[in-house]
Amino acid sequence: MEWIEKNDLEVKKMDMKQLQTFLTASETLSFTQTAQLLDYAQSSITAQIKSLEEELGVVLFERLGKRITLSEEGKRLQQYAQKMLDLNVDMKKAMLNEQGQAVLKIGAQESQCVYRLPSILQQFQKAHSQVKIIFKPVHTTEIAKDLLQSGDLDVAFITDIYKETPMLHRERLLQEQLVFVSASTDSNPDREVFSLHQLSNETMLLTESGCSYRNQLEVHLQQEGALPIQMIEFASIEAIKQCVMAGLGITFLPKMVVEKELKNNNLKELTTSMNLADIFTDVAWHKDKHISPYLADFIEIAKKMYKKF
Repeated sequence: MEWIEKNDLEVKKMDMKQLQTFLTASETLSFTQTAQLLDYAQSSITAQIKSLEEELGVVLFERLGKRITLSEEGKRLQQYAQKMLDLNVDMKKAMLNEQGQAVLKIGAQESQCVYRLPSILQQFQKAHSQVKIIFKPVHTTEIAKDLLQSGDLDVAFITDIYKETPMLHRERLLQEQLVFVSASTDSNPDREVFSLHQLSNETMLLTESGCSYRNQLEVHLQQEGALPIQMIEFASIEAIKQCVMAGLGITFLPKMVVEKELKNNNLKELTTSMNLADIFTDVAWHKDKHISPYLADFIEIAKKMYKKF
């Protein structure tokens, strides 16, 4: 009983090499021939078998003069050893297959997905066409932190005001300016220099609740007690822009997402007296994350492309 308890608690030291040696010896019933087949010294074969016997606490071979035969314990081990070696082969094949079907899980806000990432992904897929890419929405630092920490994301693009995240490795990519915009046909003189209290007379078209730059605006609104006449929430930035161009109301977005419309005179930027902080876009991953070669390549491509932005 003491022997069983002791060995149940021990960390087993046998390895695949020992099991392969045992199986070969169990078939040849000759340590000399086994050494030749496996290209080991005979003393190494003897040492491996002895170590295995000590590990298991049994005699695997009967030494009868110059001949050896399998003991009953050796016959039982023969079956298990073959299963373990077969399982080891299956495991290696499975791992190779998984490597051939790599998945990269990326988190980002819609603004990044639509206006920044397509060119990055295009370049990445030229080099890593076998990698499957999965996107998940990441509206705030908190969401990114939770998803990276749980392993549901490999890497995230965080667009937010800066917040401390000790468990994440972050690298700054870009500083984003937030702007109010209206339809280009807007001629309201009250909007020449737009203040927070004037929002009480406006219809605001906003992104979904929880979005980092919407959060920043709502904090200012709550502090000053200024609420728009109506707030209309959209799941799509493109829908917001189309509705603003149609004169339905005004919106508050990163300047990058309205640059084209401002240039084409489809939207008009409103000058504001509000002190709104810029937001930053960082690429982030968990500080303990294993960085695979394709993940490292994706990060490097992203950093280079953001410099061009």
